[in-house]
Amino acid sequence: METLRRHGQGVRNIVRFNWHFYLLALLGIAGGLAFGHWLGGGWTTLAWAIALVLLSTIVVSLLVSWYVYDLSGLYALDWLDGLGIPAAGIILNVHAGFDETSALLARKFPAATIQVLDFYDPAVHTEVSIRRARRAYPPYPGTVAVRSGNLPLPTASVGAVLVLLSAHEIRQPEERVLFFRELRRVAAPGAPLLVLEHRRDLANALAYTFGVFHFLAPSAWQETFRGAGLKVKHSRQLFTFLHLYQLH
Repeated sequence: METLRRHGQGVRNIVRFNWHFYLLALLGIAGGLAFGHWLGGGWTTLAWAIALVLLSTIVVSLLVSWYVYDLSGLYALDWLDGLGIPAAGIILNVHAGFDETSALLARKFPAATIQVLDFYDPAVHTEVSIRRARRAYPPYPGTVAVRSGNLPLPTASVGAVLVLLSAHEIRQPEERVLFFRELRRVAAPGAPLLVLEHRRDLANALAYTFGVFHFLAPSAWQETFRGAGLKVKHSRQLFTFLHLYQLH
């Protein structure tokens, strides 16, 4: 069977789509070292100490990303087993402009219909990394562009809802609540509604330092779910740095 993901694809994509960040970081470190050497004395030692700290944070974040996205088995999708996803019927997969899972879901559930919705809004999601990712990876066939608060699907029409590493891109709490209300509306009674995310917690803070603030705190997720009329049926940590919510 054809391998849909290449070795190291996850961490390579992070560098590929965010190369400007790494370039600026390395230039800044080099500039700091040059300035420290120009000042001389203890400033040189301080500059090297700061440079090593900054370099270590970059290396650690890439190593963690390599583990999560390439080594952990995340994209094998075995962690979806036993969560009530129907082998046939409609599986709704919702993303924010970069879809790495729909083709994998289609292979895992060959008798199901994979319905893909993309709530990417170029006026809101302005990160250059997303634009680069969208140029590199064409959309899954049949993907429908939508607004996060208005999903063009009938009520109670899908057998499972998956929102994998994308809901945090909805930065406004009110919009996020509307989005999850729509997910609740389109899900059939008893359908699993699964949300996978990094969270703003200690593990991710140690891994990504200031980057952790791009993720949402556990309390923000709970507030979103309550506002949408959803309850957490089950939640668990996945691969140390991810958290899976099963909602109903």
